Amino acid sequence: MKDHTVADALTVETRDGTLVVRLRGPWTLQTALSVDAAIRALADRAAASVTVDATSLSRLDSAGAWVIQRTVAQFDRRGVPVEIVGLDEGLQAILDKAAEHDQSADIAPAPTSSLLNFLERLGRRSVEGLHTGRNLLGLLGVVVVASGRIVVRPMTLRGTAVVAQIEATGVTALPIVGLLCFLVGVVLAYMGALQLTRFGAANLTVNLVGISVLREIGILLTAIIVAGRSGSAFAAQIGTMKVNQEIDALETMGLSVIDVLVLPRVIALIIVLPALTVFADVAGLVGGAMVCMFQLDMTIGQFLTQLSAGVTVWSFATGLIKAPVFALAIALVGCHSGLGVSGSAESVGRQTTRAVVESIFLVIILNAIFAIAFAKIGI
Repeated sequence: MKDHTVADALTVETRDGTLVVRLRGPWTLQTALSVDAAIRALADRAAASVTVDATSLSRLDSAGAWVIQRTVAQFDRRGVPVEIVGLDEGLQAILDKAAEHDQSADIAPAPTSSLLNFLERLGRRSVEGLHTGRNLLGLLGVVVVASGRIVVRPMTLRGTAVVAQIEATGVTALPIVGLLCFLVGVVLAYMGALQLTRFGAANLTVNLVGISVLREIGILLTAIIVAGRSGSAFAAQIGTMKVNQEIDALETMGLSVIDVLVLPRVIALIIVLPALTVFADVAGLVGGAMVCMFQLDMTIGQFLTQLSAGVTVWSFATGLIKAPVFALAIALVGCHSGLGVSGSAESVGRQTTRAVVESIFLVIILNAIFAIAFAKIGI
């Protein structure tokens, strides 16, 4: 019993309780649009089984394949067995590709409550943060293992790459680090002098500048600058290599991405950041000294004498202790973001921005942890 024909592309017959669906001609986007209403109605018909005869199917694109798979999925949900016969091998591959997507998944309705929206975003960000933290710990483990191999066989270290990264992340960063820390030292000393002079304690401006710059400002400002410069550079460089399939080429040649790209950057930054921190401390103290000379009529000798009396060795050491840890965090986040590029230019930009935000956030969190730990042990 022949039921109906839609645009010579779809014929439906019923034989002994079996629904026979014959597909003819090209099933492209235009055909899918014309038969969409009929094939939606077809999925609601009662049948013991369904046979799809694709012998006369000449062409198939993704739109046509999706319509067919949608109908098959609808019958499957009702428990009606569906058999597709006569389909060309090449067209079968297109149909199978459309089946990779879950046709049964319902689109979740948008939450109407602002509180629910906030909680949903918070939950998603929390889960993403946990996944990122897990991946960073995994990358840290791989880097530690690779570093162990270098300790055993020092000749495997790519010295040229390390030196190149030291120049790119350290030498070229000296002007911006020195200028910013100098200006911060100037502002800190000027504002401190204005307030302390009211209480007759102008000399304590030196203590304020020395402790602030050596313990916190120098290392924190340097780490943020390095995160913005080097962390983003790591993500952009590695991400661009991934887009250009250079990383795939390295793996094809049997080279380790960790040994070639990640480890030289990690080692270089661990070497560079303490040196930049010392330079930043000096620049900040010079800025503070200039304000004390012109604002408080101090001599260089008086400034140094007050500085040595008010600042201990641990004030300087705490900043240097933080530097390698901050450097490791910045390098790992930058390299991890670069390796996470999905293969498009948009992804490179997104991962580069993410590297800067995450590395600065991580640096601030680590700095807070160090501050609490040093306070607990009395440093």
